[in-house]
Amino acid sequence: MSIYDKVEEYDDEAVGEIAGHYRALLSLLGEDPSREGLEKTPVRAAKAMAFFTKGYDEDPEQILLSARFREEYRQMVIVKDIELYSLCEHHLLPFYGKVHVAYIPNGYIAGLSKIARVVEAFARRLQVQERLTVQIRDSIQKALQPLGVAVLIEASHMCMQMRGVQKQNSVTTTSAFTGVFLKEMKTREEFISLIK
Repeated sequence: MSIYDKVEEYDDEAVGEIAGHYRALLSLLGEDPSREGLEKTPVRAAKAMAFFTKGYDEDPEQILLSARFREEYRQMVIVKDIELYSLCEHHLLPFYGKVHVAYIPNGYIAGLSKIARVVEAFARRLQVQERLTVQIRDSIQKALQPLGVAVLIEASHMCMQMRGVQKQNSVTTTSAFTGVFLKEMKTREEFISLIK
């Protein structure tokens, strides 16, 4: 195997079953799933959907605990501009944007890449932005027990851009806080100013 070989693992049985549904969908839309351009589309789409929803097989709390370290640092830790790609559970269309996460340690810190992996684990599920925001917050709070957690998501939703109201420049912002970010306005304002 060369360094250029792409390694992807899928549940072949699930991919086969999902591909059958995509084949039927193409037929129902008036297409011929056996024509050259569409012949492999059902399997490609099934594999894509498996990738888009791979977060169901991941445990965000365990991701954080796998790289939790004792440290007496008690200032704000921010990981900002984490790329977000998820699927809206209402239309199965993408929403995408950026996630900003902060926490104030209380004896433990986490490997910085694990914060981004927690975002990914929750984003790779059928989602709504509001729930995603809270899930990220709660997972970090539970695993690290910090003095506070702040999560802010800014995302564009294809279900608003491609269909429905068709507003291409709309951005949805959600936030969720615990601990000192809830109780102390100054701490929350510092977070907001640092992510801008």
